[in-house]
Amino acid sequence: MTARKSFASWPCSIARTVDLLGDAWTSLVLREAFYGSRRFDEFQQELGIARNTLTDRLRRLVAEGLMEKRLYDSEPPRYDYVLTEKGRDFFPVLAAMTRWGDRWLAGEEGVPVTLHHDSCGHDAEARVVCSACGEPMGSENTSVRMGPGYPERLKSRPDVQRRFARS
Repeated sequence: MTARKSFASWPCSIARTVDLLGDAWTSLVLREAFYGSRRFDEFQQELGIARNTLTDRLRRLVAEGLMEKRLYDSEPPRYDYVLTEKGRDFFPVLAAMTRWGDRWLAGEEGVPVTLHHDSCGHDAEARVVCSACGEPMGSENTSVRMGPGYPERLKSRPDVQRRFARS
């Protein structure tokens, strides 16, 4: 079996996120947590996931601080898996994935799930907007630039210069 390449140290937030959450089961476990699942058996029943796979994904989400275990029964020990602030902050990613899937993958019968914004009482969809002006952001009006965390050792490489020269 080939070892999986790690993207954890890449100078890219997308690569680092994929390294942590990039397999299908991890995102689906987080989805179920947003839907209200808290217990191992609930996750397993909703997802039809093997126990060992679910154990691995929950262990990783707890270790990375996206979920925490809370003991709810001591004999035998049983735990709730609860989203932390870091875990709840993943919601916009899932909402954006939902919007994309609704647009490009929903069948003729329509979207399978709608997001309802409780604060205003309307069904809604995720939008990426500029934090400064509030205008929608898309590939046609957004560019990338090196941020303060981009490694100094890479800034002078010709391939890096080409990538960021377009922006």
